Amino acid sequence: MRNLKPLKCLRCLDLQSPGSPQCFSVRTDTGTVLVASEFSLTEYDPRAGQVVNEVSLTAEDYLPEDGSGVVVGIQDLPDQESVCIATGSGDVILYNLNTNQLECVGSVESGLTGMSWSPDQELVTLSTGQETIIMMTKDFEPITEVEIHQEDFGEGKFITVGWGKKETQFHGSEGKQAAQRKTTVQPVMSWDDRRQRITWRGDGQLFAVSAVCPHTGARKVRVWNRECVLQATSEAINGLEQALCWKPSGSLIASTQRHPNKHSVVFMEKNGLLHGDFTLPFGKEQAKVKELLWNSDSTVLAVWLEDLSPGEDSQPNTYIQLWTVGNYHWYLKQSLHFGSGPLRAPACVCWDPEKPLRLHVLTKGWAGYTYDWGWSTERSPGDDSRDNACVAVIDGDKVLVTTFRQCVVPPPMCAYELQLPSPVNLVTFCSEALKTNELAAFTADGRIFVFNQGNRDETKPVAGPTGFKMISETPTLQKTYRVEVNGEEPLFLRLLLWLKESLFLAVSCGEDLNHSWLLMLSAPESQSPESTLQIRSKVLVEGHVISLCHRPVSGTVALQLEDGQIRKLFWESSEPTVRQWRNHSGCSINFPQPCVQTGLCTISGEEHLIGLTDRSHLYIGDTEVASNISSFVVYDDFLLLTTHSHTCRCLSLSTLSVKGLQTALESDAGQNDETLRRVERGSRIVTVVPQDTRLILQMPRGNLETIHHRALVLAQLRKWLDSLKFKDVFECMRKLRINLNLIYDHNPKVFLENTELFLKQIDSINYINLFLTELKEEDTTKTMYPCPSSTASKPATPGTGGKKVDIVCDALRTTMESLDPQKYCLCILTAHVKKTTPELETALQKVHELRVNPPSEANTVSAEEALKYLLFLVNVNELYEHSLGTYDFDLVLMVAEKSQKDPKEYLPFLNMLKTLEPNYQRYTIDKHLKRYKKALHHLSKCGEEHFTEALNLVKDQRLYSEALELYPADSPQYKVLSVAYAEYLVEHQQAEQAGLLLWRCGETARALQAFVSCTSWRHALAVATQIPLPAEELALLARDLAEKLIELRRHTEAALLLEQYAKDCEEAISALIVGAAWEEALRLVYLYNRQDIIETNVKPALLEAHSTQMSFLESQKALFTRHKNRLAVVREMKEKARLELLDEDGPDCPDAELFSEASSVMTGSHLGSKYSRSNSRISARSSKNRRKAEGKKHSLKEGSPFEDVALLHALTQIIHVVDKMREEVHSLLKALVLFQYDKQACSLQQDYSEILQLIETAIPEIWHEGLQQTQTPVTGPNSTANSIMASFHQQRLSSVSQADSEALSPPKMRSSVKWKLCILK
Repeated sequence: MRNLKPLKCLRCLDLQSPGSPQCFSVRTDTGTVLVASEFSLTEYDPRAGQVVNEVSLTAEDYLPEDGSGVVVGIQDLPDQESVCIATGSGDVILYNLNTNQLECVGSVESGLTGMSWSPDQELVTLSTGQETIIMMTKDFEPITEVEIHQEDFGEGKFITVGWGKKETQFHGSEGKQAAQRKTTVQPVMSWDDRRQRITWRGDGQLFAVSAVCPHTGARKVRVWNRECVLQATSEAINGLEQALCWKPSGSLIASTQRHPNKHSVVFMEKNGLLHGDFTLPFGKEQAKVKELLWNSDSTVLAVWLEDLSPGEDSQPNTYIQLWTVGNYHWYLKQSLHFGSGPLRAPACVCWDPEKPLRLHVLTKGWAGYTYDWGWSTERSPGDDSRDNACVAVIDGDKVLVTTFRQCVVPPPMCAYELQLPSPVNLVTFCSEALKTNELAAFTADGRIFVFNQGNRDETKPVAGPTGFKMISETPTLQKTYRVEVNGEEPLFLRLLLWLKESLFLAVSCGEDLNHSWLLMLSAPESQSPESTLQIRSKVLVEGHVISLCHRPVSGTVALQLEDGQIRKLFWESSEPTVRQWRNHSGCSINFPQPCVQTGLCTISGEEHLIGLTDRSHLYIGDTEVASNISSFVVYDDFLLLTTHSHTCRCLSLSTLSVKGLQTALESDAGQNDETLRRVERGSRIVTVVPQDTRLILQMPRGNLETIHHRALVLAQLRKWLDSLKFKDVFECMRKLRINLNLIYDHNPKVFLENTELFLKQIDSINYINLFLTELKEEDTTKTMYPCPSSTASKPATPGTGGKKVDIVCDALRTTMESLDPQKYCLCILTAHVKKTTPELETALQKVHELRVNPPSEANTVSAEEALKYLLFLVNVNELYEHSLGTYDFDLVLMVAEKSQKDPKEYLPFLNMLKTLEPNYQRYTIDKHLKRYKKALHHLSKCGEEHFTEALNLVKDQRLYSEALELYPADSPQYKVLSVAYAEYLVEHQQAEQAGLLLWRCGETARALQAFVSCTSWRHALAVATQIPLPAEELALLARDLAEKLIELRRHTEAALLLEQYAKDCEEAISALIVGAAWEEALRLVYLYNRQDIIETNVKPALLEAHSTQMSFLESQKALFTRHKNRLAVVREMKEKARLELLDEDGPDCPDAELFSEASSVMTGSHLGSKYSRSNSRISARSSKNRRKAEGKKHSLKEGSPFEDVALLHALTQIIHVVDKMREEVHSLLKALVLFQYDKQACSLQQDYSEILQLIETAIPEIWHEGLQQTQTPVTGPNSTANSIMASFHQQRLSSVSQADSEALSPPKMRSSVKWKLCILK
């Protein structure tokens, strides 16, 4: 649905050269045009408007001086830096552009009628006056010469078995005679020049020749291959004309055919058969087609026509029409009328070989025109709901308009057609608010036609007389204007904007070559049917204006020049001016390249011009933000784009900066990113329906697709939710499958304040139930539909600690009960059931109330309907069990009757329950439902005869704590339960708690046994004293407890028992000496006056402890030093390996950058491949094997892959052990000094001090600052994408455990603990 918009027109009106132009060619390297006339070869530059070079063709007698010579072909040869010219007399001339020398490279005596070079310029074909074709190489060496008219069909002759013969076909009412009737072919028209036409396919493998058959006088088309071997001959086509052009893409050959009732452009395949056509907008005998020309990318077909009958000044009118195809329909997009002047008629027409949409025209009066077009979609610019999202498509003298708000009609169909008296070249919509559906069309005869739709509201369809509703009314012609501009040239206005109701902005060519006029055209106040637009003001712009862009919101008009410069037009002042486009800092902003599509928007509070080049580069000002964009449109606060990677992006301009847009377009979207959507390959944006969620895309073949882009949908939903339009929101979300939780999550506070409005707007029981059933605890604004970053923070949910589902269900239920509980009965049931803890009992009770007291109003829900609906929400078995849990047998029967249960299953059970005592009945029900706490509660009320059953229930279900709360503390049941609980605790290794229970309930003997078993000696002695035990048994108990405490290395406590309860001070002192409690041992020695023990026990023990400590410190020091040195060696080896891997830079070392002092994961081809491979397999095995693998990981074996981590673990363990010796060494030093073992004390203090100093010095070396950083991903300016990805991969593989992470941190020493003795040196 795109139109061809004129961008630029270069006029060269002052060219002077003898004769008249006969043919021309475009030089691709310089952009100049080579023109051959009957006297000379002329080269002119369209951009400078002057002749660059001229050489005479008559000086060396290549052409006669009387002007009768004819040039039949000209071709620029860039590789040879020459121009090849073919004359009618038979000469082939080569003109060297460097030396300006002419050379005749060949001559044909019979003369030449045409010349055509292959697209790769390796071959040249010449048609001669003897009806032959000569093929030569680019060096003009003849290859072959063949006759044009051959009787043979060619190598591609069809093979048939008779099924396709004309004689076997059915001919309807014509009868069998039609099978024998022979087709008579009429000879060519008198105006046909009877010259051969040669055209090549785009790949240079085939060429076609159109020539007049000498027998029938009609034209035939023959197809030849690159070796000049005939491939196919066209069928007999009556009325086939001279024009011939092969589509560069290779699919079709275009020609023209005159039918008895129409004039058509027809297409043939390479086998000569017809394949499609379209009708020219002329009568049968009105015009002749001089040439057909395909542009270089096969998208536009130019038709050069001339009237057969002369015009007003006895000269025929001449036209050039541009046709495009879409969805198998041919559109006339541009029509250039050159009038009937003899010098204004085109003499030569050709497309530019490099710029697909650039057309060169040279008239007989040596006026050169170069037209540039661009693709554009003409859409209505409104942003309100009254805008119909109109898109206008030019099709000759009709404008096809589709109103996408009302209907999506695939082209070539449309909502309505606007018929005009002459072909349309430009279409524009009004930019004024509330009038954006009005349309103006500029026709080829220089008139502007204005259409409007009156004042009817398009959103309300009107019923027609047949009962059909008319959803889109055809606009009516309101006014017709003529333009007071020099309109003698075609496309004298090339850009048109409708700014206000009576004000147009247009662009025309300036008087100078590189200037443009901006024309402010205003309509007169007269109400005549056809008035003239007056030029209110003119603004001269240096350069060619190739685009106009207007933003109705701000009124800004931006211009773009052909070199990408941006200008701003201040048009609202009395004297309009054009100034440079500047940013907020005053710097001039220009596009780096000219853009064919532009749009205005606001980003970060500043207005920017967006441009898209024909090479898919998207610019915002002078910043390139993407390079794979196929189309874009600016709507409201969004920039919508389609990319060549087959995605549609919708980016919020209110939340992103220019840099942010660039980053967003470069990065891949996340899983819940609403800005991206996959689309079909080649999709382009047509328009966006304002204040709606629809985005219209057109596929390459021409059909349309409507999508609801998630970003547009969510933005519109947020607007509706802010406006409290719950009905629109719900219908949209339901249709587009948006999670209904967003209704609440968008603004919980507002929703809870407007629950009544929500219910009244929805007004559908089914919709309310659907909303309730979709509720979940997830906040969709943070997961599925995250809000833009600039959106204000969401208000906190009312209520403290409440769950979302419960809050919404309670709020809606309360509101529904206050509005109409009968109407919303099913919704109320849903609100009960859908809570996080379903209130099934309450819901069942409401159903029971309906059954007991049925409502009297009509159209209310009955109990049966409510129960049936409840069974739809809840599993029938679950509902049956909950109904049973209400102890209401009527309700149970009602549910059971609606279920599929067999009465034999539940009736005996219910009858049995009815016979039981109420409490025991409830106990039975609760036990059946496995509600054991309730069952125990009811069973405790059934009397002492059921206590044994209760005790068994407590033991089976471990309800000891609950059972103790149900019986008095002085009751025998309480004592039995306590004993049972204590037995349970003893079994589960909690004997101390069991002893407490037994002690408080009076079971002292069993309590004593429990305390002794867990070595709770204080409780045990207290119970023993309470019993009371005899003195001998008490002493024996104390000795037993002391032995257990000594086994547990609790020597001080054992000594206390032996001293105070066993009355054995010697054993107590011995226990203290064994436990190295020197000070306490000395206290007891002197307390009980046993100084003899000092000599016999204390001093030997001191010397032995000193010797043990000295040996231990020496071993720890040696082990620490060995591990420290080995760690340095391992780190050096790994650093060397890492550097080698970096130097290799091979495919087998993706993690080379990551090997550091703390990383141990390496590839199998390097250090420790045996271990790394085995560990990768072990990771998927059982937990036992994983523990075994973890043990191997910390192996200190030399060469293991994790040796450095294992060494760190070992060093950390040594440091902790040595550091914990401070108190023990301090106590030993004091005892040694006391008994004058100063030498031993000094040596111990010195050795311990040395190892502490060694450790403190080594810690910074072992745990340096870079150790922790090596575990983080490698990022930064010096990193590559591969290295960063490898870093994350390395981090995932290493999976540093908690123990490993602790080993990577330096251990802390307890330096604050004072252990040294100052009296020692």
